[in-house]
Formats: sequence, C-alpha cells, structure tokens
Amino acid sequence: MEKLEFVLPSEIEKRSFEIITKELEEMGKIIPKDEEPVTKRVIHTSADFDYADTMCYSKNAVDIAKRLIKSGAHVVTDTNMAMAGINKKRLAAFGGEVHCFMADEAVALEAKNRQVTRASVSMERAAKLEGPVIFAIGNAPTALVSLYEMMEKGIFKPDFVIGVPVGFVNVVAAKELFITSDVPYIINRGRKGGSNIAAAIVNALVYSL
Repeated sequence: MEKLEFVLPSEIEKRSFEIITKELEEMGKIIPKDEEPVTKRVIHTSADFDYADTMCYSKNAVDIAKRLIKSGAHVVTDTNMAMAGINKKRLAAFGGEVHCFMADEAVALEAKNRQVTRASVSMERAAKLEGPVIFAIGNAPTALVSLYEMMEKGIFKPDFVIGVPVGFVNVVAAKELFITSDVPYIINRGRKGGSNIAAAIVNALVYSL
C-alpha cells in the first residue's frame, strides 16, 4: 500500500511533476525537450502515461504555438469547460483572449436550421475573428472536420490546431486529417483526450513563456 506523504499545498504540483519525471525515466520514455512541458502537463492532468506515446507534434509545433501566443493570438475552444480551464489572465498578458461559441443561442438556432452541429457553426464563427487563431478542440471531432473542410475549400486556414477530442465516433479519423495536413498541430492520436486535456495543453504553452 502506498504511504501518505506530507506535502505543502504550494508544493503539490512540483511534487507531482517530480513523480511524473521519475516514472517516465523508469519506463524508459524519452520526450523531446521542447515537447516535455506539454506532454508532462497532459499526464499531470490525466494521470495517464499513455500520452507519452500518443501525443504527436508537427515540426517546431511548440515554438510556433508560443510565437502565436506572444503575438496575441485568440484561442478558440469547443466547450465552455475547456474555456474555463484555460488561464485567461496569463493569456491576456500577451493580448490573447479565449472564445467559445458553442453556447451562443444564435449558433444553436443556425445549427438547427441548417441541420449541422453547433461545433461546425462555431468553427465558422471563429474563422471570422481578426488576427491569428489557435483552436483547442477537446470534445467535438466535427469541429476538426469543419476546420479541415474550410481549409480544403480555401475559405479559411487555421494558424494552429490542438486536436484532442475524446470519444468513439469519428474521433480518430478527425485527428488524422490534420496529421496529414500542413497546419501546425499538437494532436493526441487515438480515442483519448477531452476538454481538460485541451486546456492543459494551452496552459502548458502559456506557462512556458
């Protein structure tokens, strides 16, 4: 049985990351230095070491995302839960803002009238934002599909995609669309992910600046 250890509240996160680092070393898992803060924070959020194997990054993804954040990029999420989990104060220090259009009544009405998902309409709204946009998708694979379709039609191209929707229907295929695209991305392959993972990735990027 694991013994309780006394840890000051202010030291809990630090201790957690020490444990993560130690266990990754014991497993023989080596994460590239630039990706390490992001992958470790995802593991910290989920307590799931599978992410050490399934997290995928396009070339220079972390540096590109950080440059976008420093330039005041918007962050668009597909759930209010992800939006709530992102450190908006730290993001605002660089001029950025978090948006989620999913709960807007106008979005819901348009989606109903067009018989499409609210996620699709939300992505169309996000495409009209001025300035660079980072998409942090943790729930709806249709959000990724919508972004990809707009890109294929030449309507809009995302500056960066964080693709970590969770689930069973179209989740894996939607993620793979961007792995084969030329859009910079951080994506977790497979079924795992979630709004908390999307928020953790954004926070890891912001905290490393």
